[in-house]
Amino acid sequence: MREGMIPTILGTGVTATGVALKGMSMKNRQDNNDLMPMIAAGIIGFGLAHIVLGTIDLVEDNG
Repeated sequence: MREGMIPTILGTGVTATGVALKGMSMKNRQDNNDLMPMIAAGIIGFGLAHIVLGTIDLVEDNG
């Protein structure tokens, strides 16, 4: 398996989870506290960082 593939796949899953949580918090607006959107944004950022770092590894491995 190519170097960088695992962080990229992991990041995609984590980002999708964060987007799902963000969607759930937007849907339940009346019950929403201020903590849930911040947690979802942090999870999305964490996932995107993994995608970027995994992609960098994939590109460097190609060269």
